[in-house]
Amino acid sequence: MNKVIVICGATASGKTGLSVELAKKYNAEIVSADSMQIYKYMDIGTAKVTEEEAQGIRHHMLDIVMPGEVYSAARYGDEAYECVKDIISRGKNVIICGGTGLYINALIRGNEFPGQNMETGTRKKLEARYDVIGGEAMHAELLAIDPESGERLHPNDKKRIIRALEVFYDYGVTLTEHNKIHKSKADRLDSVQICLNPVSRDVLYDRINRRVDIMFEQGLLEETKKLLENGMLAGTAAQAIGYKEVLGYINGEMSIQEATNLLKQKTRNYAKRQLTWFRSQQNINWLEYSPEDTFDDIMQKATEILVFDGIKL
Repeated sequence: MNKVIVICGATASGKTGLSVELAKKYNAEIVSADSMQIYKYMDIGTAKVTEEEAQGIRHHMLDIVMPGEVYSAARYGDEAYECVKDIISRGKNVIICGGTGLYINALIRGNEFPGQNMETGTRKKLEARYDVIGGEAMHAELLAIDPESGERLHPNDKKRIIRALEVFYDYGVTLTEHNKIHKSKADRLDSVQICLNPVSRDVLYDRINRRVDIMFEQGLLEETKKLLENGMLAGTAAQAIGYKEVLGYINGEMSIQEATNLLKQKTRNYAKRQLTWFRSQQNINWLEYSPEDTFDDIMQKATEILVFDGIKL
């Protein structure tokens, strides 16, 4: 199978513009790897690529589920992999673009467990038990089963404790054992991964601040109100950075300026977490650019990385 190109990085780092230009150059289609852009009607708050920005390049894995619908990285991996196979079958190249590291891994490496998309009922039972007996007791249970995972987690980390227990009860293997096995597996897609990153953190933060201002100018407040009125801000979608902060203003908890400042802060914090994730990954080529670099300079750097890794026109 053809080697795929991955353009990743923190929010507002310039992934969309670079991926579109590379797609034009390499006769490629783009597969989005963003855990919030999968939702319909959530456009401004997720910085979804616009028709103008796409410049005619076909994008996949956008607007595929309704807000509030449960959607997992495993499901993304399966569905995005089918997109990749279809694109390649039509004689085109593939660019995966996004900032959700877990989604990128699910697509490149393959899903962790057979039947992971199936709802076995174990998670709901564990969640109910956690609410009854508390985090300390559930944490002690995990320590007895999987000491390494237990030692990494705090008793209040409900989500991860339940996930580790769910893996053991559904698959008969501890999360620690599974991770060791999974890391040794060969990737199912051969890829060249480029992480776009400004040399100066201030440059990235300035880009984030400008993006937030533009979001409000484009109608983030109106988009949030419409989603709320239609009962669509539920589940994971309700936790999306952007909408949660605007809801604070709509609910009278803060001024519009306070909501704007909070959104900028939360987005900067999220960017830090994204960069921490990507730094922990192997086989990533870091494309760092300075304020003096033009877009053509960035394109040249990306092309040099791709040529070095065997991606040719």
